[in-house]
Amino acid sequence: MTLYVVRGVGYAHGALARALLGPDERQSLRARTAQLRASRARGVDAAEAERRRIERDLHDGAQQRLLAVAMDLGRARAKLEHDPVGAQELIQQAHAGAKEAIAELRNLARGIYPAILTDRGLDAAISAVAARAQVPVGVEVDLPTRPPAAVESIAYFIVSEALTNVTKYARATHASVRITRDQSWIIVEVSDNGVGGATATAGGGLAGLADRAAGIDGILTVNSPLGGPTVIRADLPSVW
Repeated sequence: MTLYVVRGVGYAHGALARALLGPDERQSLRARTAQLRASRARGVDAAEAERRRIERDLHDGAQQRLLAVAMDLGRARAKLEHDPVGAQELIQQAHAGAKEAIAELRNLARGIYPAILTDRGLDAAISAVAARAQVPVGVEVDLPTRPPAAVESIAYFIVSEALTNVTKYARATHASVRITRDQSWIIVEVSDNGVGGATATAGGGLAGLADRAAGIDGILTVNSPLGGPTVIRADLPSVW
């Protein structure tokens, strides 16, 4: 008899626990699902915006230069017999235009996914970005192992965009980049001693970086009071 009473009390406790915890658990799962859908949607939007940027840069930059090169070469060929001096000038002009187109294509390729990031990892890639910055940038990358390629790529572009903003808007004299691992997270911090006031407004560069981070369930925060300093931090999962 005691066994049946204990079993009945156990069933009652289980039913009470399901009644109390079930709705909260379902609500938590629904909220998590909505969060994942929203982050995926922002990631898709960010990828589409990046695709449009690449198309625009190709059309307005390298494509126009290569078209000018082809036209110069065509005019040079027409002048080659009766005006060799003019033809030579056009060939030199076409050569200069070809070199400019190559430089633009290299910059565009670097913006898509830099080869140095694939070959040598974040430390080398971030150091290269810092060397091109117009203010001194200290770099510290302390990662025992390389994170997945998607995480590396997003960390790289967060740093690159943040340092571009430092040059454009911050009026800073120094910036720093620190990338570390904290358990299952990669922590990316970019700080500067500029004027502050940076915000992640809709459609802006920082909002785009937040969307990139959200695409892999990461979080980007901006702490930039007026007068500075500015700290942009991204918490990215180390497993993806």
